Amino acid sequence: MKNTIWPNCLSSSLVRNAFIFVLFIMTSCKEKITETEVAKTSVTQLDYPIQPVPFTSVAIRDDFWTPRLETNRKVTIPYNFKKCEETGRLRNFAIAGGLEEGDFEGIFFNDSDVFKVIEGASYSLQVHDDSKLKSFLDELIAKIAAAQEDDGYLYTNRTINPDKAADGAGDKRWTNLQTYHELYNVGHLYEAAVAHFQATGERSLLEVALKNADLIDQVFGAGKNMGVPGHQEIEIGLVKLYRTTGEKKYLELAKFFIDQRGNAEGHNTTEGKYAGKYQQDHLPLAEQEEAVGHSVRAGYFYSGATDVAALTGETAYDNALDKIWNDIVHQKIYLTGGIGAEPKHEGFGPDYELPNATAYTETCAAIALMLWNHRMFLKSGDVKYMDVFERTLYNGFLAGVSFEGNTFFYPNPLEVDGVSKFNQGVCGRSPWFDCSCCPVNVVRILPSLPSYMYAVKGDEVYVNLYIGNETEIPLESGNLQLAQTTNYPWEGSVKLEILNKNAISAVLKLRVPGWARNRVMDGDLYHYNDDHSPTITVSINGETSNTSIKDGYITLENNNWSPNDKINISFEMPVRKVVSHELVAANRGKIALERGPLVYCAEEVDNPVGVLDLQIPEEEMLNYSFDSELLGGIGKIKGQTITAIPYYAWAHREIGEMSVWLKQKSMP
Repeated sequence: MKNTIWPNCLSSSLVRNAFIFVLFIMTSCKEKITETEVAKTSVTQLDYPIQPVPFTSVAIRDDFWTPRLETNRKVTIPYNFKKCEETGRLRNFAIAGGLEEGDFEGIFFNDSDVFKVIEGASYSLQVHDDSKLKSFLDELIAKIAAAQEDDGYLYTNRTINPDKAADGAGDKRWTNLQTYHELYNVGHLYEAAVAHFQATGERSLLEVALKNADLIDQVFGAGKNMGVPGHQEIEIGLVKLYRTTGEKKYLELAKFFIDQRGNAEGHNTTEGKYAGKYQQDHLPLAEQEEAVGHSVRAGYFYSGATDVAALTGETAYDNALDKIWNDIVHQKIYLTGGIGAEPKHEGFGPDYELPNATAYTETCAAIALMLWNHRMFLKSGDVKYMDVFERTLYNGFLAGVSFEGNTFFYPNPLEVDGVSKFNQGVCGRSPWFDCSCCPVNVVRILPSLPSYMYAVKGDEVYVNLYIGNETEIPLESGNLQLAQTTNYPWEGSVKLEILNKNAISAVLKLRVPGWARNRVMDGDLYHYNDDHSPTITVSINGETSNTSIKDGYITLENNNWSPNDKINISFEMPVRKVVSHELVAANRGKIALERGPLVYCAEEVDNPVGVLDLQIPEEEMLNYSFDSELLGGIGKIKGQTITAIPYYAWAHREIGEMSVWLKQKSMP
């Protein structure tokens, strides 16, 4: 792999000298967390009943995922920083801080892109020591600190020159909250600050975040500014600040923003107007029953609300969140786990309206859906949420970044004609976008992937994702040391081995994926068109064990797991044909192909006659094989009339037609 490419904007002596003083001042903010603060963070009483195992406790060693995580670390993170430099995103902070001269460059929410890459880089630092990256972040954080105004305000678009603020933001703070993203930007700042603090123990960025959050808390709340952010995200960030500091005011402010949506007198800036369904601002959350509006805003909103409910004991949201989830999964989600059918507002359309060629299915929306479903699982333990998480992870999310790690999808359509333009390119991933929320979002999800694999409740260990790794999981009975070996998603065999030197008590709950339970997803939006039920076997130290499935899990109880005990799970992985609910007009008379967690698609490069008019005979036999020479090694489905590859791997070769849903020719 080529040498890592870092931006050079922080390398010149001119810039370094300009903010040496800022670095000096910030030195006092780099102490490790104090014992008092540790005690403070432990006072949290309410929380999710199921707790995730931190990604720092899980070391992935996996033929499928390790290359993707390494590409993200070595290519995608530095590439994103380099693009942020080239497009003025980094320089905006230097200009706002008086370190350089110039005007604001770009879109009014570009600050958030930088924060997201910092978050991803900080996650990477937690598992890979990188002094060059650490130094780069130190200098970048100094710029951000310099850009912050004395009272904590941080929004370079307005600070640099209000008379030339992008999109007419002007000089008055908190005006048109629906549009200007002051609160959205700093939500990502808070997430980045917590990640950086966890990675380094240094408070440089955390102090910037806390100073800003204290300002927001002074401005917003009951009897003060009653507005809410146009683009939700700050709620998630505030919860992370609360978890890090123990300061309850941050949690209360997050709850204020949740409760205020669609609810208050004098609401939404000085105009006192509701933003409507586009921003989920048409009704109080507790009264909402369907997914509407911008899909990324929605996913972040529901994630923040689920956090707040778990940490405060609030039950008023529960019914609404359940109804909204059912509305999405039963009527508005694509087979790939993508959400957001409507390009015109990047969001949800009417029930069962799921066009393939114009599917927006933004990469950021897939990420938001994953974040929410993981939280819903932690709150309930229901397997259906991890089924959606896995489907979205392997399909709707993973397609958003190339194998090379430096080109991206914004929308992720399920059909292209090989001619029409999207993504500012022709049927292919793009190196960047004017609005580049998706590339910078990818970099923070991949390094944190291990945190979604395991979860704990008492001495119960939920094994939710099958990825090769070694982990140490804290339980009431001690620390469970566990190794997982698998060739998933290409094969359904998984081996778990106990690595403890002494016996340990633990209950292992092995998730049986929805596809292995003969369920595409919860509800009847999609179903397999055969009655085959994949075989599932479990053995312990070579002896077949009970494989009864309860609530989507195989539960193995053992009060005395011994060193080197081995558990083997085998999920049969047949090729499956999927059909849609009859109300999905775009898919009538069509089938889609799946194997294991992967959705497949047909590309013209493998099917020279084209794929949009291709008809698969109803009786055609479809076979699976692994091609180690194709695209670094991928599985293929082949029949007499078709060759299909995993959807995440499309658009890496020749430009041409592509389709997930394929016409089926009925028998005469």
